[in-house]
Amino acid sequence: MPTRTGRPPRISRAEIVTAAHRVIEEDGVSGLTMRRLAREVGSTPMALYHHVRDKEELLLLLLDDYAAGIPRPELPEEPGERLVAAALAMRDALSGCPWTVDVLRADDLLSVGALWYPERIIDAAVRAGLTIEAAVDAYRIIWHYTAGEIGGRAAAGRRRAEGGTTYRERVFAELDAGEFPRLAEVGARWVELTARDTYEQGLRALAKGLLR
Repeated sequence: MPTRTGRPPRISRAEIVTAAHRVIEEDGVSGLTMRRLAREVGSTPMALYHHVRDKEELLLLLLDDYAAGIPRPELPEEPGERLVAAALAMRDALSGCPWTVDVLRADDLLSVGALWYPERIIDAAVRAGLTIEAAVDAYRIIWHYTAGEIGGRAAAGRRRAEGGTTYRERVFAELDAGEFPRLAEVGARWVELTARDTYEQGLRALAKGLLR
């Protein structure tokens, strides 16, 4: 491949955002650096700084870009169902871009556009009779449950995509029934059973307890 000479090509902020999405999909959030991104767009790190101040501003752009394209569903009026529907919508939105969970878990960066979800969940909890403080607690409990579920599924999906039998599968296939009778009964079905989507079931249990 010939070496590029002369001035680097002009790039737009939209091109930078698109390229950053690709880098994160390939290398994760930790792999997104200005140098890596510059290679992706065929430019220089210095040229990127004309568009974004640093990695933090870049991540904010990515969050806003993703949030802008997420549809907002109509929610039922009954408070409990409203909370569940809003949380399900939040899970679906985040599942479409799992890396956002890693960023949001740090409790620093966020997209204002995505605040639609906590606003609706907290509002539903208040409608159900909780104080605003208790409603925020309820949202945080649901958020941690949701983030953990998405992160776990994403990690398991990456591992299964590698193929082959996992260490966990081998362990469960050879469990001592005398020491672990219930787990040995499940045995080789452990992966199948734990891969089932139980998010809504767990969410409804949480909502029932929190709004009681």
